[in-house]
Amino acid sequence: MAKLILILSMSFFVIFPLTVYAKLQLFMAGDSTMAIKDPKDYPETGWGVPFATFFSDNLEVINLAKNGRSTRTFIEEGLWENVQNQAKRKDFLIIQFGHNDESVAKKDRFTTPQEYKTNLRNMVTFALERKMSVILMTPVTRRYFDEAGAIKETHAYSQYVRELVESYKNLDKSDFLFIDMDEITRRYFQAQGEIPSQLRFMYIKPDTHPNYPYGVKDNTHFNELGAREVAQLVLTELKTVRHPLSSLLRDVDPKHIKLSY
Repeated sequence: MAKLILILSMSFFVIFPLTVYAKLQLFMAGDSTMAIKDPKDYPETGWGVPFATFFSDNLEVINLAKNGRSTRTFIEEGLWENVQNQAKRKDFLIIQFGHNDESVAKKDRFTTPQEYKTNLRNMVTFALERKMSVILMTPVTRRYFDEAGAIKETHAYSQYVRELVESYKNLDKSDFLFIDMDEITRRYFQAQGEIPSQLRFMYIKPDTHPNYPYGVKDNTHFNELGAREVAQLVLTELKTVRHPLSSLLRDVDPKHIKLSY
């Protein structure tokens, strides 16, 4: 009787094989401008937080970005190992560093230009060899206006990313995509103007928020609104080139179909 049950069980698996579909993963490697925040830091928000909500349950977003990390410290602290150990074929990887790599005064995170380029190249090489889809970005802009009303270009390391991209320009955009977020966000916030753009960054008056009793003026980090708008800028770039990630968006709630702007 036991043999009969075993034979029938084996026949079932032969006729009806069980297929396990591993969920696609999106890994996000970056710094505070992308990272998930502790409630004590709210309303500071990394753009990776609203970005993750754009997608369906068919995609798992793994936001590894951390405050204060450069490419060097991201690797040294073992954060990059998460990608190496968990990533699989057809997964996605977004890489965006620069704010901390270029901070010469902060020796705990500073990365030389050559080391920065090498670290980025090694990350991209690993992902391509793993058959992942890579999205490499320049860092998002800082918000410093000059007297003429233009936002200053403060990221010296953005040029190194642009130089590195030349090595991958012949690849299909579904395999490797470059998004110049420094340029895109600078144009975006500059078009808004000095006062409206301030509403997207961490500007809080004293005695209005428990996390910042003395207030804060921060031209680097986004609040919820700024983070959402930056995430939308990224999505626009993905949709423009019909990137595979743009096919994994969540279904629209039927009641929202009736809404318009």
